[in-house]
Amino acid sequence: MKSTAAPILLEQLLQNIYHQYPILVSIVTHMHEHGGTVLLVGGAVRDLLLHASIHDLDCEVYGIKPEMVQHILSQCGNVRLVGSSFGVYKIDRLAIDWSLPRSDSAGRKPTVHIDPYMSYKDAFARRDLTINAMGIDLHSKKLIDPYNGYSDLQNKILRAPDLHKFVEDPLRLYRVMQFIGRFEDTVDPALHNVCKTMDISHVSRERIEQEFEKLLLKSRRPSLGIRWLAKLGRLQEILPDLYGTIGIPQRPDFHPEGDVFEHTMQALDAAAYIAQSYENQKKKLILLYAALCHDLGKQDVTVWKDDRWRSTGHAQAGIARTKSLLKCITNKKSIIDTAALLVEYHMEPGIYAKENAGIAAYKKLAYKLSPKANSRFLADLASADRRGRNAESHEPLTIDDEHVLQFIQKAKEVGVLYEPEPPLLSAQDFIDLGMQPGPHIGKLLDRAYELQLRHSIQDKEVLKEWMLKDIKNNY
Repeated sequence: MKSTAAPILLEQLLQNIYHQYPILVSIVTHMHEHGGTVLLVGGAVRDLLLHASIHDLDCEVYGIKPEMVQHILSQCGNVRLVGSSFGVYKIDRLAIDWSLPRSDSAGRKPTVHIDPYMSYKDAFARRDLTINAMGIDLHSKKLIDPYNGYSDLQNKILRAPDLHKFVEDPLRLYRVMQFIGRFEDTVDPALHNVCKTMDISHVSRERIEQEFEKLLLKSRRPSLGIRWLAKLGRLQEILPDLYGTIGIPQRPDFHPEGDVFEHTMQALDAAAYIAQSYENQKKKLILLYAALCHDLGKQDVTVWKDDRWRSTGHAQAGIARTKSLLKCITNKKSIIDTAALLVEYHMEPGIYAKENAGIAAYKKLAYKLSPKANSRFLADLASADRRGRNAESHEPLTIDDEHVLQFIQKAKEVGVLYEPEPPLLSAQDFIDLGMQPGPHIGKLLDRAYELQLRHSIQDKEVLKEWMLKDIKNNY
């Protein structure tokens, strides 16, 4: 066992935890009195040392049999055993997991052996990374660090405590991916080599989705995790649609940063920066997914024509590619469909500003985006697209594009930045005019809305008159 003095301010940081969970002091004291040692373990230790916020605590109890652990905890509230084979206890209304050290066999359904007297080193060997293989003795306030995780945390290195145990859980490759993005760490060469060949074919989509969400929602530069997959040689296996963008050329006058993959990575990081202001996590996730997918269609349409690379129609081609890529990660239809919708129209803000599009065009676009998205949301994607063009660095540009700003200002002036202009007529209006209910009503509604926007009609009765004439002439 390696036990080191707590880093500077560790005791002060622990006081913040004790203030949040005052009952913790009593429990630790009782455990100690019965010969036990309580360690704060896992991600909470890592985040504490990084001065990051901590939401849930994991405590591991050594030197006491399970029956005594349950007895001591029961004095503080109703205790539930979460999976008897894993030896995890919870007290109602207290966000702390209490467990005993254990060893796991390999496989998707491992055999678990609980051993309260296991050494810290043996217990921590089952952790995925050394930065997560530390503990804090809550009685002595000392850091338990048998695998030099604190040093790796300081030096920003991702390393496995035990490479043989690491490969037993294939999800860990995805965990490395998201930690690279979140902490901007480098991967130890031995761990990198193991990740090249470990079998990940049986990882469920739901677990993959969790790791991608952590990468996208918690990283300043999520591209780092994706770039690592490419460097590892596994991007084609994991996200084949994205892999297809590697080496696809672009016009250097528009895209001095390089190929479509490089542009996509910069745009993804730009989207992460833009989405910092979002309060809605789902909206943030959609923007990042859309940025990841926005130019996937270029691999299908890019050609050399008239002395330059052209990718006409790539937005439309990207719709199917977007859905294909995102289905590798999630089965959430609303997220997939909204991201695909943004990809379909991601060129519009720049085009509208350059061509000085009229009021009707802005209104029609807002209607097409509704109700899944709006013009402001689309502008954020366009901004990420424009910022992903840095020829000097892998990091995106930080300045706002003039055309995107013009698009936002015009959409605001037209009154459709956040929602479309509501249609003046409803299905009931046509029924009141003597029409029979049926599918044809929908077509009439679309036609009425088109006329409303094209001619800037604001009076309902005027629009009815237009529609009566239109029906008489065309139906």
